[in-house]
Amino acid sequence: MSSEKIPLAGVIGCPIGHSRSPQVHGYWLKELGLPGHYIPMEVRPEDLEEALRTLPKLGFAGINVTLPHKEAVLELASHVTDRASLIGAANTLIFREDGSFHADNTDGYGFIENLRQNAPGWEAAAGPAAVLGAGGAARAVVVALLDAGVPEVQIANRTKLRAERLQQDFGNRVKVVEWVHAGRMVTEAATVVNTTSLGMLGKPDLKVNLDGLRPEQVVTDIVYNPLTTPLLRAAGEAGCTVVDGLGMLLHQAVPGFERWFGAKPEVTPGLRAAALA
Repeated sequence: MSSEKIPLAGVIGCPIGHSRSPQVHGYWLKELGLPGHYIPMEVRPEDLEEALRTLPKLGFAGINVTLPHKEAVLELASHVTDRASLIGAANTLIFREDGSFHADNTDGYGFIENLRQNAPGWEAAAGPAAVLGAGGAARAVVVALLDAGVPEVQIANRTKLRAERLQQDFGNRVKVVEWVHAGRMVTEAATVVNTTSLGMLGKPDLKVNLDGLRPEQVVTDIVYNPLTTPLLRAAGEAGCTVVDGLGMLLHQAVPGFERWFGAKPEVTPGLRAAALA
């Protein structure tokens, strides 16, 4: 009988029933023939610190973190990567032998890898990027776009103050555009990104003028329910290269899986099907 420890990982949030991460990691474990389990766990905010102390003792190598804990875990981490610090949130924790943990944010990595896989001709330097929204997801996207070499990121948000905070944090390559001018911003961009929940199932529509979309643009939406949002439908009709949001979710899971289970997985059509099942 083998005495080797079986690696454990999982995802914490409150609520957690909606998470697709267990399907993603479960698919990879089976596909790669690896021992291990990935478990969804509902953790209330008042129990977060105790949970993070307990999970390493139970044999967990690390976890993913979703709402509402992505900011709070930074305060408890012994080490925070530069990108997690810059974004102000973590989604991936790696536990150490002594029970301390390392916090990272792989959302930006997932965003760029999704673009590279599904819009192979995409070039960061082709022109400005238009980002709709200024929340936590927007921060990850802006960091990733700037790192990739986009010359300028223009941000429009319904609450202008949030967009201005991003400009203060990320410097003069970030420009704030009034929400009423978001349509014009979209028309002038080489890359268009929706980071808001507008257009998501059960949320209001994204009310931005999309008449100026052009075939040479790359348009992506981080929403993946529905897979083809009204923005992506309009972009497809305009002949744009369209990238849906599911790929970002899949690619952001790669670095954590590799650290916890010891093998780098691939994002394939089979994985997409498993995540959508």
